[in-house]
Amino acid sequence: MSRLRYPLVAATVAVGAGAGILVATGLPAVAQGLVAVYALGIAGVELVRMIRRLRQGVVGVDVLAVIAILSTVLVGESLAALIIVLMLTGGEALEDFAQSRAERELKALMDRAPRVAHRIAYGSAEPTITDVPTDDVAVGDVLLVRPSEIVPVDGVLSEETESVDFDESSLTGESLPVEHRGGDLVLSGSINGSTAVQIVASRDAAHSQYQSIVLLVTEAAAHPAPVVRLADRFALPFTGVALLIGVIAWALSGDPVRFAEVLVLATPCPLIIAAPIAFMAGMSRSAKAGVIVKGGAVLERLARIRTVVFDKTGTLTEGRPTMTRVLPEPGYSVDRLLQLAASAEEYSSHVLASSIIADARDRGLALLPAERAEEVATAGVAAVIAGADVRVGKLSFVRERAPLAASPNLEPGELAIYISVDDRFAGVIVARDRLRDDARRTIDQLTRRGARRIVMLTGDAHATASSIARLAGIMEVRADCLPADKVAAVAEITDRPVMMVGDGVNDAPVLAAADVGIAMGARGATAASDSADVVILVDDLSKTVDAVVIGQDSVRIALQSIWIGVVLSVLLMVIAATGVIPAAVGAGIQEAVDLVCILNALRALRGRGDRSRAR
Repeated sequence: MSRLRYPLVAATVAVGAGAGILVATGLPAVAQGLVAVYALGIAGVELVRMIRRLRQGVVGVDVLAVIAILSTVLVGESLAALIIVLMLTGGEALEDFAQSRAERELKALMDRAPRVAHRIAYGSAEPTITDVPTDDVAVGDVLLVRPSEIVPVDGVLSEETESVDFDESSLTGESLPVEHRGGDLVLSGSINGSTAVQIVASRDAAHSQYQSIVLLVTEAAAHPAPVVRLADRFALPFTGVALLIGVIAWALSGDPVRFAEVLVLATPCPLIIAAPIAFMAGMSRSAKAGVIVKGGAVLERLARIRTVVFDKTGTLTEGRPTMTRVLPEPGYSVDRLLQLAASAEEYSSHVLASSIIADARDRGLALLPAERAEEVATAGVAAVIAGADVRVGKLSFVRERAPLAASPNLEPGELAIYISVDDRFAGVIVARDRLRDDARRTIDQLTRRGARRIVMLTGDAHATASSIARLAGIMEVRADCLPADKVAAVAEITDRPVMMVGDGVNDAPVLAAADVGIAMGARGATAASDSADVVILVDDLSKTVDAVVIGQDSVRIALQSIWIGVVLSVLLMVIAATGVIPAAVGAGIQEAVDLVCILNALRALRGRGDRSRAR
């Protein structure tokens, strides 16, 4: 026989049924004794829990539940005592129901994780298709994706594919299909359209986009909401007010029943349940919008953001620089300089590297293997290529070996990549990285949402950084920053909480140092998962505003739900003090108050921020 999921609820119902039978058979005293013993037992369990919390320095509202049970038992209000016990024991079931509703989007993401792939093997005979677990797919495997199937791993569409629409709503929150052609990267979790296609796996399952999202969602769900901090702010004053009203009612009436009638309306379910439900709903709502928030505590900090710090390249800018000119020094041709730079940049994770490599390949230049290569974070790459020591990166990095390296005249928005070969300055590649179209609007919206200070931190030269900052409307810029400089700069900010927005790879240290680190995870959600508190799953800077809006809505609705419970309870306690609400009726009314608070908390699944953004 399967074990009962909520044994205390079943036991409470059984005791109530047994008491009813005893009353019907003419044994009301026995029925009252049965209920009293059971209720006192539950009160004892709650008392032990309360003492444990008190030893941890936490004063909660559970003391009211214990007092309410004891007082109703002592004055002979057995039915009221049983209802209060049912309220407490049923609280877990009620919370599970509300939480499952709030977690709907989180669970939907995890339930849709692809588990099977159709691998194509080409031999001497006809190609064979074998169904394999997604975890068994290796990079380079050719896979068949049938119509309406979920793409199992990240892969590249076969070159002969003309045009296929993919539903990427589970990744981006965007409901419209996205068109892809041969050679395009398609991400795991996308849903194929009406045509069967072949893809070549570019990542295994563990490192593909959708599986990375599932990992982030699992981590987010494992972080509890800040229930204690938010709800227990109200615990001590609410407990004091409830006891004061009860004592006054008892003193004025001379009837201890009045005290019990007041206390049954002071049970703590709105404070205990409403806050975590609101935060879980907020996390679910953010997941649907393509933003993974790692826990309710992060939502609470997002709601109070006062300073926002942005990285530049790949965050405020598009991160896809276009080469404007190549300036070789004497002894080097344009092609040779670009070939050496691209060969070294193959070993870099910086967003500029892919652009240099793509430009070299577009010119038909073969990339040369490196005998040794090392990336210096935010500075550049040092490599030994064709027997030559090649350095590619910032001016200061190249000047360490080539003191004669000089900066060219740059137009606003341009940036320079410097190259040295065998400790000799070899030339400069000049590129331009455009400001994101939505960057200025995003900054304006964050300011309207309470951010009082906007800062740019970047490793780029001051001239390049300042031109982008002016276009974005940012007045405070710190350039030429090493990772340690960025961490120190964030630590010095006094107007907190501080939110740092970066690309989730090179910015990992400062993302971890900020009060809230937000990673633009579209270029690598797995790399961002350890250092960031929030991961944006799409290449959309405006999602930072969504994160703040959802945080503010979640906290507002959690507090609103708590206040609804507190105000209604206090009003009902005052009325009960006059003796017009019997204890049993009051316990039933309090259950209705709990339900109202929980339903209100579920409004965090869709806050007013969604509608305001839509306009």
